[in-house]
Amino acid sequence: MRVMLKVTIPVETGNAAVRAGKLGSIIQSILADLKPEAAYFTDYDGKRCGFIIVNLRDASQIPAMAEPFFLALNARLECHVVMLPEDLHKAADDIAAVAKKYG
Repeated sequence: MRVMLKVTIPVETGNAAVRAGKLGSIIQSILADLKPEAAYFTDYDGKRCGFIIVNLRDASQIPAMAEPFFLALNARLECHVVMLPEDLHKAADDIAAVAKKYG
């Protein structure tokens, strides 16, 4: 199951980690454990933010994926199941059936 993790770091926590020279190493350590398919970092709503794509075998892996961000960075997280274009293409018949039944 491919998921997109949106990680938002509070300004105060991020600033403290930057001042301590630890923000980069904390993020690198977490990413080394997660082995993401992709990771992008930006600002969002005035805070440091990352969008991280991870392929999970099972939903039970979500806590282990999320807890490092909670514990190390006091981060806010959102976890969304995402698809590749090929996945959406495979779903076309099901989407059409649902549209016919409920649309």
